[in-house]
Amino acid sequence: MEQITSTQNSKVKAANKLKKKRERDKTGQALIEGYHLIEEAMASDIQIVSLFCVEADREDAAMLEYADAVYEINLKVAELLSGTVTPQGIFAVIQQPTVQDRQPSQVLLIDRIQDPGNLGTLIRTADAAGLDMVVLEKGSADPYQDKVLRASQGSVFHLPIIQRDLHTFINDFEGPVYGTALQDAVAYQTVEQQDKFALILGNEGEGIKSELLEQTTQNLTIPIYGRAESLNVAIAGSILIYHLKG
Repeated sequence: MEQITSTQNSKVKAANKLKKKRERDKTGQALIEGYHLIEEAMASDIQIVSLFCVEADREDAAMLEYADAVYEINLKVAELLSGTVTPQGIFAVIQQPTVQDRQPSQVLLIDRIQDPGNLGTLIRTADAAGLDMVVLEKGSADPYQDKVLRASQGSVFHLPIIQRDLHTFINDFEGPVYGTALQDAVAYQTVEQQDKFALILGNEGEGIKSELLEQTTQNLTIPIYGRAESLNVAIAGSILIYHLKG
């Protein structure tokens, strides 16, 4: 097992570059941190290209065996790779899975949601509710960004997540499409559960693009009983996903 003690090591520098979306897109790889996320990647048959451990002899033998290559690093290197104030001491460079195009029955459509916590939470909810797919419009947060990965708690690895033009996707989708907007909307409780549906959630500040709202079967609202102006998009989305699932 190779030991790495310098932050200038080429493998460390290559891993650190994966914090940038441009590098993730170019290589098809991503950097993940922490035992739980790495364990979830393994359970989903995600390829682990490199595993970096502060204390390799204390790590799970199956995890070390699973990785293509294992490196023992010091705390200085761990601090460089970490996306948090307190490094967890174990990191992996993974190969992002290739998603096969298919016809989903229940799908979450994301129109430019940019907060990584919101996107990660929605992916986690979509996974928990058993949806078939999450589709991201260009301009949405990257699902392999560190904060999205942490908020999703590994759900990024559990269901297909693709980037597509939502206008085209909706045109090809054979089922009702629900939006979240005030115009021409009904209270969500009046809509029955569906075996097949798509739900669009929009940008935190601007909502769903008007041209996408023109394609919806029905727009839904969630009543506000208190003095809050609105609900957080991840909370609203979670309520609607579970309602439509029934």
